[in-house]
Formats: sequence, structure tokens, C-alpha cells
Amino acid sequence: MKIGLQIPNFTWPNGPAAMGAELAAVARTADQAGFEYVAVMDHFFQIRGVGPSENDMLEAYTALGFLAAHTERAKLLTVITGIQYREPGLLAKAVTTLDVLSGGRAMLGIGAGWNEEESRGLGFPFPPTAERFERLEEALRYLLQMWSDDEGAFDGRFTKAERLLNSPQSLSRPYPPIMIGGGGEKKTLRLVAQYADACNLFNTPELPRKLDVLRQHCADVGRDYDDITKTAYHLLDVGENGERTQQLIDELGRLAELGIEVAVGSVPTVPRLDALERIGADVIPQVEKL
Repeated sequence: MKIGLQIPNFTWPNGPAAMGAELAAVARTADQAGFEYVAVMDHFFQIRGVGPSENDMLEAYTALGFLAAHTERAKLLTVITGIQYREPGLLAKAVTTLDVLSGGRAMLGIGAGWNEEESRGLGFPFPPTAERFERLEEALRYLLQMWSDDEGAFDGRFTKAERLLNSPQSLSRPYPPIMIGGGGEKKTLRLVAQYADACNLFNTPELPRKLDVLRQHCADVGRDYDDITKTAYHLLDVGENGERTQQLIDELGRLAELGIEVAVGSVPTVPRLDALERIGADVIPQVEKL
């Protein structure tokens, strides 16, 4: 099992003036500690469950470019980009740019999106759920063409483009890995089976069933279930002084037994670095054996 860090909260004690230096230190520490992934959310307002809407939030792909400059080995991605935020051509160029400048470490995390408040607040479109899923599938086809050798036109329902030129092309070949986030059993997991290199699910009691549903979708479309990296979102909480370290290791072991290969989550004490270092010293060596 591998461990990924997601950074969902930027309302830190020293405020925006110190955020650049502190975020760089967090990224370097996670990278050196052995975290396989470093991720940010793709939101413009803070989300419920993390803090009030007014809390600090950075634009995701600008932040990932910054993180690329302060890491050397970790893969970089959003968990998860909502389809309504960017036209597929812009999204393809953003992820390609990240991939090139990071030396081939970009991933695309994408999903149907959900946060109507920030979309309405900033004037982004927020189509009904069914249309967002249609846009998601069309965007996946667009992205795969743009990352291929086919520079031809694209004639979709929502996007019509004359030439999908992508220069420079991504360093990751055949394309930056695609993670589709969400556990919807009829639509999301079907799209995972058809298009994705990885899924991202929540660690809930329904997780075993979600994996079974994904396995069936793979069988239905002729996809090898084992080709998809199974990731789960789980809070990486070792406690203030490391007192929950073994509890975290045990839970990650349970996830590994279910077939989860990557645990992605936030560390509650970030931007403090001691928890990241403790995870690197005490947790990652244990779970990499699972």
C-alpha cells in the first residue's frame, strides 16, 4: 500500500503572507517522508466538513505547479476536479503543463462535481447531475484524444473543436494517469471501468460493495479489474503526539485486505511538519509491506 497526502485546508495560523513558505515546507517534507502522492482539492470556496466557505482556498492547478517546484518524486493531482470548472481543452493543457514541468509526475483527478454554492457564487455553470455526467464522459474522450497522436477535430455534444493540438505533449505516456473520484454505482464506477487508471472511494461501510460493483462493471466492459488502482480517502491522523499511530496502521491494513492500494487523506496538524515526519518514519514503512 502507498500513502498520499491531500491538503484541503489553507487557513493556517500565520495567514496568507506565510502560506507560500509553509506550503513549500509541507510539500518537501511529505516528498522526503515517502508520500507517493501530494494532492489538493479543486475548490474555490472552502467546503463543508472542513470549514466555512470564507476560509482560505487556493486555485488547484496554480497550487500544483508550485508544489511541483518543491517536490522531486511524489505524483501530483487534484482530489478531485469538478467537470464544470474548466473546458476540456484548458484542463488538458493544465495537466499537460504540470506533467511536463514536474518531469512526468502529473495525474488527472476528475469527477462530476457537486459544489453548487461555489459554482453559483463565482458564476461557473452548474448543470443538472445527468448533464454533468454526460459532460464528464465527453471530456474523458476529448482528453484521451488530446493526449494521443490524433490532432483531428472533436465533435461532441458540448464541445466542438477543430484541432486537438497539444504541444508539448505530456511526458507521461500514453497519457497522465486518470483517477475518477466518487462512488456512484451506476454511472461513476462504470466510467472508472471504461476510462480510468484509478478510482477514489471513501472509507465507509459501503466500500466492499463499491469494489464489488466496480469489479462487475469491469467484467461488463471487458476490463481487467486489477489494472485499476484502487484508492480510498482516509484521514491520516497519528494524534498530537503519535498516540494514534498504531490505530492508523491497523486501519490501513484492513483497507489493504479489501484490495485498496493507496490511502489518500489529510493530516489534521498540517502545516506542522512533525506528523508528516512521523508518518514517514512509523507508518509508511509498515504499510508498504501490506
